[in-house]
Amino acid sequence: MPGEQGSDSKIIDGRALAKKIESEVHSKVQMLKDQHNITPGLSTIVVGDDPASKMYVKLKHKACDRVGIIAEDHFLSEDTTQEEVIELIQNLNKRDDVHGILVQLPLPEHINEQKVMMEIDPSKDADGFHPLNMGKLLIGNEELVPCTPRGIMTALEEYNVDIQGKDVVVVGHSNVVGKPMATMFLNRNATVSVSHVYTQNLNRYTINADILIVATGVKHLIKPDMVKEGVVIVDAGISKEEDKVYGDVDFDNVIKKASLITPVPGGVGPMTIATLMQHVLKVAQNKV
Repeated sequence: MPGEQGSDSKIIDGRALAKKIESEVHSKVQMLKDQHNITPGLSTIVVGDDPASKMYVKLKHKACDRVGIIAEDHFLSEDTTQEEVIELIQNLNKRDDVHGILVQLPLPEHINEQKVMMEIDPSKDADGFHPLNMGKLLIGNEELVPCTPRGIMTALEEYNVDIQGKDVVVVGHSNVVGKPMATMFLNRNATVSVSHVYTQNLNRYTINADILIVATGVKHLIKPDMVKEGVVIVDAGISKEEDKVYGDVDFDNVIKKASLITPVPGGVGPMTIATLMQHVLKVAQNKV
């Protein structure tokens, strides 16, 4: 998949790879319908009026339309109680036509995210955040894992990035990206360091990375002097300024030293959504 020459050959094209994955999912969804009369279904719950959440859900819904998955969205008001959210999840757990359940984060402060996630049937956990699925990931069972790390790993595999024995640095230790990402690299026998907002002298870690994953939401945190020649960089961060989107990596300058790098936008984001489509399909296939 890498380009032929010049800087384009360094860019991991998340959009092109996501298109390829969606095409495969579409074919398998059609097969599931034809052979077993099962149409995969995804239910998304959004609480409150966070514009970013609504944008993400819209993108996920469009992806469902492209691959033939039925998408239903539950938009709940900011003052919805935790009990009401849990009751909705419990009803979705019981429905045979719902194969994947996704609670869009963040939730309002009065709702405990962990308690809500615990209520999702682990076999319908499209986002891979249920503690049972996180625990399975820790012992190497990666059936349903958080979508962004899985999408990143798919991209690295597609671009033939050798992982075993490599020095990997993950910047950011969230439950959504950092922790599961580090675990997935450990599962593939990399040597992994995890740094975060409390890490002192960050470049002491990043400068030695063969593979650098950044997920902080801090604009241009990673500068050229913080990485070595030939590094593979995945930028999973995103921040907005005056309607313009930025990644965590100073892309225009860092690309000169990188052997492979993801752009923002067009890198990790499309892969995350394509992975979600794979997960919903997988859950539906498990019902056969």
